[in-house]
Amino acid sequence: MHGMEWNDIKYYLAVMREGSVTQAGKSLGVNHTTVSRRIAAFEQKLNVRLFDRLVSGYIATEAAENIFNDALQMEESAMSIDRALSGKDSELKGSLLLTISSSLVNTLLFPHLDEFRRRYPSINLQIKSSPNLSNLNSREADIAIRLTPAPPDNLVGKRICMMGHGIYASKSYLDKLGDVNDSMIDLVLWGSEQENPEWVNAAFANTRVAIRVDSGSNMLAAVKGGLGLARLPCYLAEGEETLKRLPITLAPSSWGLWILSHPDFRDTARVRVCREFLYKIFEQQRGVIEGIPRIKDK
Repeated sequence: MHGMEWNDIKYYLAVMREGSVTQAGKSLGVNHTTVSRRIAAFEQKLNVRLFDRLVSGYIATEAAENIFNDALQMEESAMSIDRALSGKDSELKGSLLLTISSSLVNTLLFPHLDEFRRRYPSINLQIKSSPNLSNLNSREADIAIRLTPAPPDNLVGKRICMMGHGIYASKSYLDKLGDVNDSMIDLVLWGSEQENPEWVNAAFANTRVAIRVDSGSNMLAAVKGGLGLARLPCYLAEGEETLKRLPITLAPSSWGLWILSHPDFRDTARVRVCREFLYKIFEQQRGVIEGIPRIKDK
């Protein structure tokens, strides 16, 4: 790797991963012409052709394949240095990026962030809605809040509680339905559920699929719109006054709410205070997340 600079490797790896200068540019936050120019300059410096330019994209040559593993090691070293330097920041100021799903942030986090802002006014919070945990490794995020059965081994964190689910429908839908046991039941399912899930077969004899959706927020909107019954996370549905939870027992979920960070960041002061704050506010909402039934629905 003699004579190679990290900036050269960064552009090379982006093209290797994306297969095109356009996508590589998007991942790096630069114009595609910048990527093309940097790759051409890198090839000239090495006196080796790294990519064949085809209509379908940039195809790696044998030379590019030969240096890939070394380039990955160089990337990890650069990130490790960055994380180590960032981890030594002991002041309660500066930027702090949280990644969290949009449904979690809207329902469980935003109502409490004003307290954090009052307590730590010099910490500049940024929220990114993302399901991807790789951004913790690549220094794109400081803390991730995730619903997952088990986080990757290379991250450190704490499971706050398990995730509860219930079967919900709008009160207006149930009123029109009449007797649930004798009626045709409309279902709101995930796009991946091509067959009825176990809870449907166990509880109902006559069903039909009203709609299939691709996100929890869409499922919630469909149920609120009166399209039918759905299995919803309790933290999404319990606060909705127009919905009713049916007395159907579900198998416990293996998913939990985790707060995660990279090991190099756990002693950073602003990460530490934010993590402790998140522990507290989610612990306070444990009943909603785990799905303890509302008294008024009994």
